[in-house]
Amino acid sequence: MTALRQEPDPPVDDLDRRFRDGDDVALREAYDRYGRAVFHLATSMLANRSDAEDVTQATFVAAWLGRDTFDPAKGSLIGWLLGIGRRKVIDRMRASARETRVVETVRQLPEPAQTQPDPDRVVDRLVIADELARLPDDQRRMLELAFYDDLTHQQIATVTGVPLGTVKSHIRRGMASLKRRWEVDGAAPGPRPAGISGTR
Repeated sequence: MTALRQEPDPPVDDLDRRFRDGDDVALREAYDRYGRAVFHLATSMLANRSDAEDVTQATFVAAWLGRDTFDPAKGSLIGWLLGIGRRKVIDRMRASARETRVVETVRQLPEPAQTQPDPDRVVDRLVIADELARLPDDQRRMLELAFYDDLTHQQIATVTGVPLGTVKSHIRRGMASLKRRWEVDGAAPGPRPAGISGTR
């Protein structure tokens, strides 16, 4: 009686390693394999499907750009992606909450008095808004969290998943850019919120 021929074991899936090494094909494979799971996570926490789609895309962009921090020996790629996805969902929720607060604040404002606004204050606000818009995305995001939400450096690092040292570096460079603009335009900045002054 002829013995059954035993097929060799399939090769071990090396997607995690190839993703970590920067293989473009691995990025596509990772999205095909895990994109649905990340999207499911986002839709389970966000009411808006468009926001969930944006979070899913942002998750894979962040993962690809930060792939050097992924260690396959410490955990799976899907677990790492879901961790990034959760942080992106929190970012989106915080942004939505901030937008809601702004809208509600505007609605509750009294009717404007028939007086001319202080030109200096208007110029200061325009300079700050303009300079924030010119900053790189990472610097602008950190300054917005510090300025509008009054978060400490440590809280920003926790919310965004960015290392504390990187958070401080982004804020420091962003504030330096704002200072240069103030000096060039002669604008006098108002008091800084606690989240962007000193180390916290």
